[in-house]
Amino acid sequence: MFHYTKEVSMNVNEAVAAVETALKEESFGVLWNLDLAGKLHDKGLDFHEEVVVLEVCNPNEAKKVLEESMLVSYFLPCKVTVYTEGGTTKIGMAKPSKLIEMVDNDALKRLALDIENRLIGCLENV
Repeated sequence: MFHYTKEVSMNVNEAVAAVETALKEESFGVLWNLDLAGKLHDKGLDFHEEVVVLEVCNPNEAKKVLEESMLVSYFLPCKVTVYTEGGTTKIGMAKPSKLIEMVDNDALKRLALDIENRLIGCLENV
């Protein structure tokens, strides 16, 4: 699978706060918080689920991968989403290890897997 997703027993706002706290413990910061559903509503579109996209970054890790290949900038920052689907709140992300497969570089694959495992650990703590 290209993603890691889990269900949580809290609303979207609670889940976003919990994700942000867990990310800080692993030295990831939230660069941007996009209420995507709100933006759709602002554009006059009828959308019935909630979805918040968090753009997250660990500056030390970003520097490492960018020094290895500037192509990685296409994947940065990492995104963690919090959303509802059929009344259930979910949190998840695209796996960095899957995205980095598009760049043929073994060192990057190892870095991406380490970052992925750390981010999954953060989501598991929610």
